[in-house]
Amino acid sequence: MMDPTTDNAAHTGDPAAARASLESLRAEIAKAVVGQDPAVTGLVVALLCRGHVLLEGVPGVAKTLLVRALAATLELDTKRVQFTPDLMPSDVTGSLVYDARTSEFSFQPGPVFTNLLLADEINRTPPKTQASLLEAMEERQVTVDGTPRPLPDPFLVAATQNPVEYEGTYPLPEAQLDRFLLKLTIPLPSRQDEIDVLTRHAAGFDPRDLGAAGLRPVANAADLEAARRAVAGTTVSPEITAYVVDLCRATRESPSLTLGVSPRGATALLATARAWAWLTGRDYVTPDDVKALALPTLRHRVQLRPEAEMEGVTADSVINAVLAHVPVPR
Repeated sequence: MMDPTTDNAAHTGDPAAARASLESLRAEIAKAVVGQDPAVTGLVVALLCRGHVLLEGVPGVAKTLLVRALAATLELDTKRVQFTPDLMPSDVTGSLVYDARTSEFSFQPGPVFTNLLLADEINRTPPKTQASLLEAMEERQVTVDGTPRPLPDPFLVAATQNPVEYEGTYPLPEAQLDRFLLKLTIPLPSRQDEIDVLTRHAAGFDPRDLGAAGLRPVANAADLEAARRAVAGTTVSPEITAYVVDLCRATRESPSLTLGVSPRGATALLATARAWAWLTGRDYVTPDDVKALALPTLRHRVQLRPEAEMEGVTADSVINAVLAHVPVPR
């Protein structure tokens, strides 16, 4: 149950109170997840932009726990789907079920009808099932038997994939990767963070019982809605718009890439920069805001040439080179 001070702030609809509530998320989630502040911030940015997130990291770095902790601190519903080669689209979206008592078909909602959907190991399921998420992600609805059914708001898909295991996987096509607002890399913890994790487990921490860890709601859907309205009012100067366009166009001319950032990617970078500017307490966007979100917003929207990949070039290094060479507006 939310404490009275937080509860009052959460229901005022005041942008300043909403910002304070969202800023407190990191400290609250840190009670369960150690050392993943950038990923928490990325998930909050995605919620503010009504976008979706691809989480990439080796097994055991708390990707699932991170999403569950975020849902608990925001008072949002969450569901998890383990993607496997035999998973069917209806296992995600839901299906019509025949009721023998009424002799009628009724719709049984799938796990996609939630606020935060954890699509675990999304690259382990065939393209047909991967594609079943596309309508939900883009249109925020599911159509079954010709009837569209709206999804809850807020709605975010956090899909995970393992970057080191490719056997038995179905890599996401470029068009589907482009649907994710951000690609967040979840690194292995530092030595001290790993010591903290083990210390907590030795003291009785149970990742399946977040309430016992002291996690409490510090914000809710009303905060998110107030924050989204404030983000939409964040000023973007013509110089910043041109800077975003120049960055994205520069990736299309990079000799290391076969595919640069699309106009959808440019729109995404502008949106995430606005959300970041607002979270840091400003009502206008600076070039530093654009730079801060460039890697997570663009790294999955470019495709390396095979020869560049063999030479050790990465998407991040190409984007960093573009950031270093494109003139920054004053």
